[in-house]
Amino acid sequence: MSRPLKIGDNMKILVLNGPNLNMTGIRKKNVYGAQTLDEINRILKAYGEGKGAEMFFYQSNHEGDIIDVIHSSRNEYDGVVINAGAYTHYSYAIRDAIEAVEEYTPFVEVHLSDINAREDFRKISVITDVCVKQFSGYGIDSYKMGIDLLCEIL
Repeated sequence: MSRPLKIGDNMKILVLNGPNLNMTGIRKKNVYGAQTLDEINRILKAYGEGKGAEMFFYQSNHEGDIIDVIHSSRNEYDGVVINAGAYTHYSYAIRDAIEAVEEYTPFVEVHLSDINAREDFRKISVITDVCVKQFSGYGIDSYKMGIDLLCEIL
């Protein structure tokens, strides 16, 4: 499924965040929480490293940049935790990019808020079927659950 680990290598996990997640801690704190994305990333870095994973982080508001990172993930990372933000609900381009590399790199879809308890358009995820699993509505723990799952299956 992923690139073979060499003896002594840590697994490499990328946390990939899509549009507007750079505004976490500023935008709709009652929905997304008060922690900034930098604070969340610091917590996740320590969490993943405690599980023996080398953690990497990327956020973009640009679909093409996210697709480029997804394409390169097959050679650079053992697994990816993805919060595609609003792209979750309509970006077939991101879905197809994940599908193109899923044989090499497993993706876990995560969301801070419970997308199934929000507006109707947010209940649709076009990326779920190309991801190993979805964790939604657990705040930062959604990401931790994604890291846990990757550590289990890698």
